[in-house]
Amino acid sequence: MSIDWGSLAEVAVVSIGATVGVVVLFALGVRALDERESVRAEGGNGTFQQVSAGACFLVCACVVLYGLYLIIPQFH
Repeated sequence: MSIDWGSLAEVAVVSIGATVGVVVLFALGVRALDERESVRAEGGNGTFQQVSAGACFLVCACVVLYGLYLIIPQFH
């Protein structure tokens, strides 16, 4: 039995990159929601921040669902 170290490293790098990307995107969504509250406290409506946060959370949810699709064989 031999291990293809190149493929293992590739999977590890892609997994870590995707994880960091989703975490950063989620953090941006939380920050946008916080900024929305600040804008609303100053008298604005905060629509842009709310839409930005929703888009960030939607992309995070899509990435998670795609990962589940790849992992669960019954979905193929």
